[in-house]
Amino acid sequence: MLGRTLQRKLCGHELFIADLPEVDIADSRSVEQVISGLKPDVVIHAAAMTQVDVCESDADAAFRVNALGSACVACAATRHGARMIAISTDYVFDGRLDRPYHEFDVPAPCTVYGASKLAGEEAVRRHCPDHTIVRIAWLYGEGGPSFVHTMLKLGVQEGEPLKVVDDQIGNPTSTEAVAGLIARLLEHPVPGVVHGSCEGETTWYGFAREIFRCAGLARSLAPCTTAAFPRPAPRPANSRLEKRMLRLAGLPPMPHWQTELEKFISSLVH
Repeated sequence: MLGRTLQRKLCGHELFIADLPEVDIADSRSVEQVISGLKPDVVIHAAAMTQVDVCESDADAAFRVNALGSACVACAATRHGARMIAISTDYVFDGRLDRPYHEFDVPAPCTVYGASKLAGEEAVRRHCPDHTIVRIAWLYGEGGPSFVHTMLKLGVQEGEPLKVVDDQIGNPTSTEAVAGLIARLLEHPVPGVVHGSCEGETTWYGFAREIFRCAGLARSLAPCTTAAFPRPAPRPANSRLEKRMLRLAGLPPMPHWQTELEKFISSLVH
């Protein structure tokens, strides 16, 4: 999803798109072959296993892609003198803090997905000194799949009011906003970890309500608790990310989530 947006937004750069089955990031020889052949200036590492519940039941697959894969990419990038921009997640935190997490808070994942992504971050730090790790959350974008696409599909159906969780809070974030940040980081590198979610915060229920408003959908919504929707992987109650590093580096703030959502839904309608 993010890759599709990056491909469109970074068209002013010379891009080489790598994906399965041509490249397996967890196979060091496969990664070495492509990076040694291309000799890129920057490697944007957006590949990951992101199905949070599947990660709980298949930890080996999660760590193979998210940890070993990140290590293979980081080693190859360093060998060939490339800078690395790696995408990570709010799931590296446990979600128990009563304020937004900033880049200097200590991660404490409580899911296999979060632990595997944190292991990937550590591999990038260890193997590629010239790096930026961009943590994002509650992502949606062209093509999906995402919460926005699911709500738009359910919103046109008739039936009982849709129950949506109202006790988890975060920053809904568009791939467009993240791609814009990555474009800035190509020109103005910021070392270390950068939080790249949109500004403003809401719950999943508040997010759904705004999706329906923007799309002109009349189906009713009803708030509910996380306990009403038990899932294999626990969801963080607090996914909010403070963009402290952007502020310290003097980079522009991220756009507000409602502005981005309006633009996105408008692009789907027109």
